[in-house]
Amino acid sequence: MNDTDDTEEQRLELLVRRMTWEADGVLSVELADPAGKPLPAWTPGAHLDVHVGGLVRQYSLCGDPADGSSYRIAVLDEPASRGGSRHVHTKLRPGQRVATAGPRNHFVLEPAGSYVFVAGGIGITPILAMARQADRDGIPYRLVHGGRSRAAMAFGGELARLTGGEVTLVPQDEQGHVDLAAALDGLPADALVYACGPEPLLAALQESCPRGRLRLERFAAPAVERSGDDSAFEVECRRSGVTVSVDAATSVLEAVEAAGVSVTSSCRDGICGSCETRVLAGTPDHRDFLLSDAEHETGGTMMICVSRCVSDRLVLDL
Repeated sequence: MNDTDDTEEQRLELLVRRMTWEADGVLSVELADPAGKPLPAWTPGAHLDVHVGGLVRQYSLCGDPADGSSYRIAVLDEPASRGGSRHVHTKLRPGQRVATAGPRNHFVLEPAGSYVFVAGGIGITPILAMARQADRDGIPYRLVHGGRSRAAMAFGGELARLTGGEVTLVPQDEQGHVDLAAALDGLPADALVYACGPEPLLAALQESCPRGRLRLERFAAPAVERSGDDSAFEVECRRSGVTVSVDAATSVLEAVEAAGVSVTSSCRDGICGSCETRVLAGTPDHRDFLLSDAEHETGGTMMICVSRCVSDRLVLDL
């Protein structure tokens, strides 16, 4: 669940204080309050919404939660992306300011007797903060980081300075893919597994990890076949006083936006959490890849970019 209630989410204009090459194609960006004020607290697994090049993108915080003076994100240069990473790499520079919202956390490091952390490529960003927290708390862990090559794997120096767990780097050009069987070998009964990376890695983990022990953060939504027989339903936006009909070909987000209701959104695939909305009445049909099964069962919030409704009417806090 979110660290803070949506109504309390901080929206700040932050100063780009420093940018650093962390690996081939990976830039870290340090953000601070222009007046030097302390920033809102965050916990490992949290991400920040950042407005870059007219887009809103989510970046995991990979600094130290104990440092309230700045946030750090890391961005992989992806020429084939929708533009956010290209803007960071080619146009964003120290001294500029960016609009942000958050931090928001749907990838919370839950208490456990031990951890296994698995990262693929830039997926090391949330995992780094988690390993640092486990290190600080004296909780045993195993961390495996796979990447295309050593030169492309960010934060190797910081990982090497962690002393409380077992850290293994797996450059693909030297050793092949991460051996998930070895990573999960002897998994203690009280261990949780946290993973972030490309979909093939996460799908393989879902096949091999004991049920209920795996926590994932995705770069993109996996392909899911739908029946195509979605029914229309009605959505009341209580605060706005607007009621709309949502047909089978339209998302809740699209319908309320067309009616003039403003909603923060980004991925539109159910993986970022930007459009999470409180449900006041009705039964959601959850189709996101972010909330846990327990959170789906409570029905307190929903991602309106992909989720629908199994009742005839939804009442949302919009």
